[in-house]
Amino acid sequence: MTNASGGGGETPSEPPQRGYDIARKALEEARARARAEGKQVGRGRSGPVRTGRRLRRRGWTGSGADPWDPQPIGKLFGQVAKKRGWDEKVTTGRLFAEWGRIVGEDIAAHATPERLDQGILYVRASSTAWATQLRLVSADILRKIAAAMGPGHVRRLKVEGPEKPSWRKGPLHVSGRGPRDTYG
Repeated sequence: MTNASGGGGETPSEPPQRGYDIARKALEEARARARAEGKQVGRGRSGPVRTGRRLRRRGWTGSGADPWDPQPIGKLFGQVAKKRGWDEKVTTGRLFAEWGRIVGEDIAAHATPERLDQGILYVRASSTAWATQLRLVSADILRKIAAAMGPGHVRRLKVEGPEKPSWRKGPLHVSGRGPRDTYG
């Protein structure tokens, strides 16, 4: 066959190469260069792989725990939180999430933690009677929190009564003390 532009004959074309074929050809060329330099060429490592502390052989690692075993996700999250400086926030979140288990369901039904600020835990009680009761047992609650979360996270407990209801309805208001009741 001749080229239509008159520039000579056409060379036979090679079939298109796939990525696998290109990689295999590159590997064969690298092995040939290594053999030419007098290096020993094989199909990967024949001996064990050295990885720092212990000698690792291919296959099973054994029945004991080692660094190649899957790690618990909680442990990994803890390491990431510590590395990024999130320890305090994670501890606070855990305290709020596990509040019922830590202080007991009786107290958790009538008291909810609101915030932890500089070692002071602010707790909102459901009634003034419960606020008084929580103030009386605050030392026990602090001991339970220290046992569950570790010492030093919560140093003091500040118990507040329930939110006062607003008696102001609409745009007009009569001045005065309003209804008499104890709201905290």
